Formats: sequence, structure tokens, C-alpha cells
Amino acid sequence: MRQRTLMSLLGATLLVLIGPPLITTGSGAETGTNIPGLQFMVPNTPGGGYDITARTAAKDAEDAELNHNIEVFNLPGAGGTVGLTRLVNERGNGKLAMSMGLGVVGAVRTNDSPSTLDDATPIARTVEEPDIVVVSKKSKYKTIEQLLADWKKKPGSLPVGGGSSAGGPDHLAPMLMARDAGIEPKTVNYVPFDGGGELLASVLGGKVAFGISGISEYRDQIKSGELRLLATTGKKRIEGFDAPTLKEAGMDVEFTNWRGIMAPPDLSEKERTKLIHFFDELHRSPQWQKSLKRNGWDDAYLTGEKYGQFLEAQDRRVESVLEEVGK
Repeated sequence: MRQRTLMSLLGATLLVLIGPPLITTGSGAETGTNIPGLQFMVPNTPGGGYDITARTAAKDAEDAELNHNIEVFNLPGAGGTVGLTRLVNERGNGKLAMSMGLGVVGAVRTNDSPSTLDDATPIARTVEEPDIVVVSKKSKYKTIEQLLADWKKKPGSLPVGGGSSAGGPDHLAPMLMARDAGIEPKTVNYVPFDGGGELLASVLGGKVAFGISGISEYRDQIKSGELRLLATTGKKRIEGFDAPTLKEAGMDVEFTNWRGIMAPPDLSEKERTKLIHFFDELHRSPQWQKSLKRNGWDDAYLTGEKYGQFLEAQDRRVESVLEEVGK
């Protein structure tokens, strides 16, 4: 009996001694953020804003040990609504999240999508960023004022390319610019592309007179001199770049884009909460905070029901602008 008692005490002592090293502080298992098999779907082509945001989020989450082996895949088409339809058909799948933004809100309306954002589960709004006006280094336009002067004369002869369908941010921004410049929005020659990555070749090749996209998508090309940044649509200049805001150029236009995360419908409350908790922890991580600064993104974090209400307001805004421009 005495021997068994001593062995029990020794075993208990060993458990106490070896216990702490088995716990990894901040790991996904410890914080409850680990979702085995987690996938991020990007509903447009590689190199666009949704793609960069999703891949940045996946890397930062893994570096912060919130999750491991997150798969990021692209499913482009119809301004993001092909991906949205896939998301809605994945009912109850708590391991799938889709990167999206204002472009998908517009595409749902302009493409008569059978699936809408009301059919999916809102998880989080992540970032905001201004759009930018860019031209090729070979373009004759050195300033936004020069571009506007020619655009006013013959708006249809200067095609503007954007990385979103009608109703998306890269379409809404030039429409607001045109209206302010006294150009009838219906006369604007807007050429849509499925993401900023797809648009890039046309801007570099001069197939469009100018392009509208996000700074994070074209930062490297601007710094290398391949693209010339003429203006930003935000309320302030972009740090590290010498280009005016549209307001500084005399236009009464201020516009920002945003990105967020949606999940399939019919998630259990536990699955929905776990996804939101995952993005809460990502948002708090130093890795993500560094990425915000590096990419020129503004923190616009919003989750759950408040994010859902924001989406409803954005849909009404898009509907109003589309009616105004006749799309």
C-alpha cells in the first residue's frame, strides 16, 4: 500500500512538472481559433485586391499561430458572383470563408446574380483603402488636371479600366469623377476587368487611357516607375507617394473602397462565432497590424450583425448610383 501511494505521488508530481511545456501560449488550439481545413476563397483573379487581402490574412494568421495550412484558392467570374454562388451552395460549411468587397455588392445587382449577399453569413469587414488613378509610364498625362481636360472634351474616346463590374468601386469612382467634371456618366467608356491583376496589363499596354484600382494592387509597379500615379480618391494623400487627392485637384469627390469576409449560410452559432473569433484574433495580431501599414490599408474592422447592417446600406448606395448613371 505504501509503495502504491509513493508511486501515485510521484506520478502526480511528474504531471505537474511536464504540464506547462505542453501548452503553447497564443497557439490556435489554446485560443480556440484553430479551424482544421480552413479555406479562403477569392472570387476574382490572382493579383487583385480580394486576392492580396486573403493571402495576407492567411499568412499573418499562420505566422501568429492562429491556424495552420490555410488554403487560398481563386474562383473568378462575373464580378465575384460565381464565387458567391459557390459560397451559398456550401451550406453549413464552417471551414470556408470568402474574401469580398464593394465590387461583389455591385456585381450582384448588375449581373442579376441568382445568389445575393443576403443568402450568405456576414463575418467581418476588414479594411478600407482609397482608389487610385494610374496611367502607364508611356502615357502623355503627367497630372490629373491634364487627364481631366482631355476627358471633358471627348469622354468616350478615353476608355477607363477598372478591376470591378459596373456597380463596383472601380466603376463608381470614375462615375463620381465624371459627374463632378460635368461629364454625362452615360458617355463614360468604362471597361471592366475581373480584378486589378487582370486590369494591369491593359494599363501598362495603353489599351485603356487610365485605370482605377487600389494602391495595394499597384504599389510595386508605381514604385518601379512602370505606372504613374496621378491621384487618389481618399480624403488624404497616400503616405510615401507624391500624388494629390481629387479634392486637392479641385474635384468634390471623396471615395473609399472596403473589403470583408463572408461565410456560407446555415452555420451553427458555434461555427459562426468561431469564425468571428478567428478574425478578432487576427485583427489584434501584430502581424496583421504591420500588414495594414505596409499595404496602405485603413483599419475598418466590423463584425457580425453590425457588418450585416453595413452591407445592407452599401447595397442601397450602389442601387442609387446605378440608377443615376443608367446602368
